[in-house]
Amino acid sequence: MTTSASVPTEPEGAISSDGTVTDRLVDANQQYAAAFTDPGMDARPVLHVAVVACMDARLDLHAALGLELGDCHTIRNAGGVVTDDVIRSLTISQRALGTRSVVLIHHTGCGLESLTEDFRHDLEMEVGQRPAWAVEAFRDVEQDVRQSMQRVRTSPFLLHADDVRGFVFDVTTGLLREIDPV
Repeated sequence: MTTSASVPTEPEGAISSDGTVTDRLVDANQQYAAAFTDPGMDARPVLHVAVVACMDARLDLHAALGLELGDCHTIRNAGGVVTDDVIRSLTISQRALGTRSVVLIHHTGCGLESLTEDFRHDLEMEVGQRPAWAVEAFRDVEQDVRQSMQRVRTSPFLLHADDVRGFVFDVTTGLLREIDPV
């Protein structure tokens, strides 16, 4: 899957043409750590909320939601779908770290809208082993948000399923649109 965005061969701030992206990230961390001071925070989110969202690089969740470091738990995966591993993370977030609210965020133009479960079959043919996970592809982003809300609300492992809300983030306007769970 590709995007229409052009990718510069040497991003601004890149270390050198023979370095890797990971080298650049490690270099940036060195600069970050040089000015870092321990904020003295606990692992428990200040706002008692967990945000489940797509891993899409166009979503700057903290900026879009007005969040600061320490405000929330952020759980991201392809599509922002509620999988068994998301339930695992939410269960730990609620039971061990005190979150009570869940915000689900899908977005317009998601790559999972162009995939099918054939992706798994193609992988199996290529590598000789069937992936144990489902692609969780979807055609209707709103319906998938509803399905994700339902998965959270019906999980027996979660203590707090009464404050679960789902949204679609528009990647062209930056606005959230709330999805009615009905």
